[in-house]
Amino acid sequence: MYDIILTNVKNTHEYEELIKVFLRPQQYKLECIEDVALIKGRKDALCFCGTDDKNALKKEIYKKLRDITGSSPPWGIITGIRPVKLAGELIRKLGSETQARAELLDCCMVNEEKADLAIDIYRYQQRISGKPPEKSAGIYIGIPFCPTRCLYCLFVSNQKGKEEIDKYLRALYKEIDYVSRGMKEQELYAETIYIGGGTPTILDNEQLETFLCTVNEKLRNEKTLEITLEAGRPDTITKSKLEVIHDADVRRISINPQTMNDQTLKIIGREHTAMQIREAFKIARDAGIKEINADIIAGLPGEDIDDFTATVKEISKLEPDNITVHNLALKRASRLTAIDRDYHYKIAGTVNKMLRLSRKKMKEAGYRPYYLYRQKQTAGAEENTGYCKPGTECIYNIRIMDEHQNLFALGAGGISKVYFPKENRHERVANVSNYEIYIDRIGEMIERKRSGMFAPLKEVAEI
Repeated sequence: MYDIILTNVKNTHEYEELIKVFLRPQQYKLECIEDVALIKGRKDALCFCGTDDKNALKKEIYKKLRDITGSSPPWGIITGIRPVKLAGELIRKLGSETQARAELLDCCMVNEEKADLAIDIYRYQQRISGKPPEKSAGIYIGIPFCPTRCLYCLFVSNQKGKEEIDKYLRALYKEIDYVSRGMKEQELYAETIYIGGGTPTILDNEQLETFLCTVNEKLRNEKTLEITLEAGRPDTITKSKLEVIHDADVRRISINPQTMNDQTLKIIGREHTAMQIREAFKIARDAGIKEINADIIAGLPGEDIDDFTATVKEISKLEPDNITVHNLALKRASRLTAIDRDYHYKIAGTVNKMLRLSRKKMKEAGYRPYYLYRQKQTAGAEENTGYCKPGTECIYNIRIMDEHQNLFALGAGGISKVYFPKENRHERVANVSNYEIYIDRIGEMIERKRSGMFAPLKEVAEI
């Protein structure tokens, strides 16, 4: 047990997030003491004194814990989820990629591979998408229902039948209608629309057709670049649903295998097989879907490097246009955390090898990294990386990680972000997560958007 003492520090959150990269919660006790005199003579404790430069303190903590544990987390002192955004900010601030790289290496303790990766992805994003157009916004619409709940899942996910889903959709249409009118009044338009979940393809044919018609009528216009729909569970994908999706001119869907190992699929709570994944890809291509994304996860329970290698090979054979390689994150509300709260520490070495292999295999198969983000409590403190074949990038993914555009999130669990460009900041406007409360309080959700989103945007526009 390590006693860690911070002095002259008001908020310990960022520092503790860094400590948890090195040490399991039961391995340390963190104290915050205002009076420096109280720690004199505490040779049994690791003592750190805060300054106006919080990165200096984080570097001191990183170096000490690196020496103690022998571990050198690759992203250094960065605890945020958007290192590519940070790389871009440093390039603009310092004037060159060379200086930004030096800052990442020297001041942030990032290793060379990760620094080069962040800068490369930022450079690529600027080339293919640049700055968000004026008056543009991203739209997220959540369908919070799934056939089953995965072992590691933290997202809003409910197992309900048609009647409950119909109730939810009726409330959602009210919010869609309000946001549509608000955007038109302020001459805003949807650059991208992302329909996530949950599993949106849990909707039956009639529900799906009505839903997509509503989205097209209310939110889409001639400037909209893409609509993406998560069809994550192969057991919810049918030929007729894909025809509905294609007829609604949805260009991109996600089919999310996570693994091609049938035994692992059972362990994580999925009721489909690898064969159904292959069939889903076939009928999606036959239906004329232009672009398919596939998600896989490194570090799933029971899998070793050979299992993960087999998944990478199998997915590559299916030739999705995008492949997102996730590093398993252990979230507090997931069933996996209840089973083993230290799971992500135990598999760190294996996951590092898996991700290294995926980077090599993606490059060999003609994919390149185009967006990246991190999550807390992941194995090895690594990252999630989206790979694409050139020309198939999902602009929505780039924009939400860059955070220089309004994001209007609709549905239960949606968190909108209002962007104020002159101040380069955003404010969050959240919907409730529980779908039943969302239905009952849809009027309040709309009022939150009026007062927290459209009113401030109108004020800024009039200045």
